[in-house]
Amino acid sequence: MRNRVEYAAVRALMAVAARLPLPLALALSRGVFHLLGILAPGLRRTGWRNLELAMPELDPEERRRILDGVFASLARSFVWFSRFPVLNRRNIGEAIRYEGYHHFEAGLKRGKGVLFYTAHLGNWELSAFAHALMSAPMHVVVRPLDNPLLDALAARYRALSGNLVIEKKDYARGILKALARNEAVGILADQNASPAEGVFVDFFGRKACAHEGFARIAAHSGATVIPGFALWSQTENRYVLHFFPPVAMTGDSLADTQALHAHLQAVIRRHPEQWLWIHRRWKTRPAGEASLY
Repeated sequence: MRNRVEYAAVRALMAVAARLPLPLALALSRGVFHLLGILAPGLRRTGWRNLELAMPELDPEERRRILDGVFASLARSFVWFSRFPVLNRRNIGEAIRYEGYHHFEAGLKRGKGVLFYTAHLGNWELSAFAHALMSAPMHVVVRPLDNPLLDALAARYRALSGNLVIEKKDYARGILKALARNEAVGILADQNASPAEGVFVDFFGRKACAHEGFARIAAHSGATVIPGFALWSQTENRYVLHFFPPVAMTGDSLADTQALHAHLQAVIRRHPEQWLWIHRRWKTRPAGEASLY
């Protein structure tokens, strides 16, 4: 019953967001996500704690501003996700443009595929969706949502532009096959990992457990690794899909995972209000260390 209620609520809000003029849809969505932050105070507490851990130099007002920005960023992403069915090659430029596309072209010329290292930063759903329209379809690695009804909805929307979904439960084989065909694969690799799946890297001055599977696959395949993030530009009133210079993989999964997180940290520092601070990123601790939450 709960799954059906959640699905009905999300579908109703998506239908409204897809049909209203864009400014009204964004205003409505911001109001809904602001309300979410009030009704689910644990999310805001987690975000506040993360900012204490990562950026202790910030004053309370600045932390509040960043957290407000997180919910506003999620609201903006939700509106554009709702509009996926009407986005096409002719109008996608109204939502997003490239910066650094030549890095991707150079990666394809190497012939070993391209691995996009991305994160819950900016609009990660739109980045993959738009790439299929502006360039060519790609593969996206996803974790199934807890609500199967919403999971099926998300899978259908993600595939509307031609992208193919690889589920995390069997991701390594699917990724390697795609890279062997010189195709592109996008992986969200910024969230907390269990000790069995990850290695501890320095992230904002704290030890964070990060999935090392990305680095292992990159080294094994020889694929070009390109950090890519769709970041909101207030001056352009649209997203900019930044493809950064490739990150060389050494084959040392710890060193490579650290290098990727160092790059991600630098981008987050420039756009802190667009990262998902409400996730318990530092949940897994080294053996013997007390919880940070």
